[in-house]
Amino acid sequence: MDNLQRITIDPTVRFGKPCVRGTRLTVGDVLGTLASGSTEAELLEDFPQLTHEDVLACLAFAAERERRLMIATPAA
Repeated sequence: MDNLQRITIDPTVRFGKPCVRGTRLTVGDVLGTLASGSTEAELLEDFPQLTHEDVLACLAFAAERERRLMIATPAA
């Protein structure tokens, strides 16, 4: 499965924020936990419904969003 297919956007779940498929955990939840200093192992222990591939999907989603943001920004 392509990692990005693990991320879903449903307006009826968490106000349409991107979530890990089959959960109510947002990409922001996952990235915020990692950014606060938690390791991936700690994250997976705290949220046993997540897998390593889900974490990679969150990172890939954020990287793709960043690439699109950079392309959409007008030149100064």
